[in-house]
Amino acid sequence: MLVLAIAAAAVTSAMTIPGPKGDIAGTFSDAGKSAPVVVIIPGSGPTDRDGNNPMGVKAAPYKLLADALAAKGVSTLRADKRGLFESKAAIADANSVSIADYAGDAHAWAGALRKRTAAKCVWLLGHSEGGLVALAAAQKPEDLCGVILVSAAGRKLGTAIREQLHSNPANAPLLPPAMAALDSLEAGKTVDQSTLPAALLPLFNAKVQPFLMDLLAKDPAALAAATKMPMLIVQGERDIQVSVADARALAAAQPAAKLMLVPQMNHVLKDVAADDRASNLATYGNPDLPIDASLVDGIAAFVKAKR
Repeated sequence: MLVLAIAAAAVTSAMTIPGPKGDIAGTFSDAGKSAPVVVIIPGSGPTDRDGNNPMGVKAAPYKLLADALAAKGVSTLRADKRGLFESKAAIADANSVSIADYAGDAHAWAGALRKRTAAKCVWLLGHSEGGLVALAAAQKPEDLCGVILVSAAGRKLGTAIREQLHSNPANAPLLPPAMAALDSLEAGKTVDQSTLPAALLPLFNAKVQPFLMDLLAKDPAALAAATKMPMLIVQGERDIQVSVADARALAAAQPAAKLMLVPQMNHVLKDVAADDRASNLATYGNPDLPIDASLVDGIAAFVKAKR
C-alpha cells in the first residue's frame, strides 16, 4: 500500500545545534502543538538530511517520511551529519567520527527539540546504520521517549559484510583479502591499502578504517537487549541490504519490542512489486515514488500510543 498524497505540506524551518567547531544543521517539520517529536538519524556514508547521497541515492526517503509523518500529526527533525553538507563546519574531517559522537548529536537534538516544543521527551528513529546510533544513544535515556529502528542491522557488522560478500559468486577472487582485512580491523589493526585489490579499496578506505573499526566492535543485539525504553523494529521484506534475520535478531534480543515486517518495502522505504534486483535498485534514484504507507502508519500509531 502506498502513500498516494500528502494532505498538506509540513511547516518546516531550519534548526541548528552546536557542533565541536561549528553548527550542525537540520530541518524541523512541525506537526503542531502537542505532536510527538521524532529525530531521524541517517544511514551510512555521506547521507544528507533528505536521505540522499552522492553515490546514486536520490530517493529522498527521509524528506518523504517527514512529510508523511507530519500529515499524521508527528513532528520530525532531520539533519545533515557533522562534517557534511550544511554541517560541514562542525568538524574538520567528516571521517573523524565515532558512533558515540553521533549518539551525542542525537541527544543534543533531543534536548533542543524539547526546549522548542515543550515535549516531555523525543523519539529517535534510526535508519540502517542510524539504528546503531539510536541504540547507542538509548543507553542514556535522558530526554528520550524510545527508539524506532528501520532497516537496522541486528548482527555485528563483520557478520553482515562477510555474508554480503559471499552472496555474490563474482566476489570469489576478492574473498581471501576481504576476509583477512575484516579479521585485522576486528582485531583493532589497520589494513595497508597497497595489499588490497582495487575493488576492495572503497570498502576499506584508509580514511574510514578507524570508524569502521568502531562499527565492527559494536553489537546491535546486545545494545537492544540493554535498552530500557519502548522500541519499534521495522523491516522491509524486499530490502536487499538488511535482512529480516537482522530484525528478528533485534526482536529476540529485546522481547518487549514491537516487530513490524513490511512485505514490499525495500531499503529506501519504497515499495517493490517483485523480487527483482534491478527494479529494486531503480527505486534508489527516484524521489517521485512514494514511501510505504504502512511504515508511516505504524510509526505514527506507535509514538502516539506511547504518549
